[in-house]
Amino acid sequence: MICPCGCRAVLHMNLLPDERPCWRVTRHMDGSTSLHPSVWRQKECKSHFWFRKGRVKWCRAA
Repeated sequence: MICPCGCRAVLHMNLLPDERPCWRVTRHMDGSTSLHPSVWRQKECKSHFWFRKGRVKWCRAA
């Protein structure tokens, strides 16, 4: 996916459960998807967000 902050970085989420870090994709009855856990970029833009039911939910700054 493209980073939703606007920096245009391509984000790759590992879905293989035997490797870390790993994300799970949930498909909902309405056809939308969610990712778990949150996505937190440690470099570059430092974005931190949840992808829930096809929408980006930004995490608050600490």
